[in-house]
Amino acid sequence: MPFDDEDDASVAPQSLTQSSKEKLRQYVDRIERLEEEKTELMGQLKEVYAEAKALGFDTKALRQVIRLRKQDARERAEAEMVLDLYLQALGEI
Repeated sequence: MPFDDEDDASVAPQSLTQSSKEKLRQYVDRIERLEEEKTELMGQLKEVYAEAKALGFDTKALRQVIRLRKQDARERAEAEMVLDLYLQALGEI
């Protein structure tokens, strides 16, 4: 949907108050810090999975265990029942 000239003026940088500019800077700074932390954490996770793999653990199974533990027990049981139903319908089990 195209913007009207009036809409463009309402979001133009010169229309921001000093307070709004400072809030914007704070949000940008926070987001950048969180992105850095996320990158750091992803690196740490990669290292942990590499350590587990070096000790002979199956990292695909380990990732699935982590994913399943995040789920509510009832949701997990329901998903497993649906999966079993579909596999039976396809003659897979």
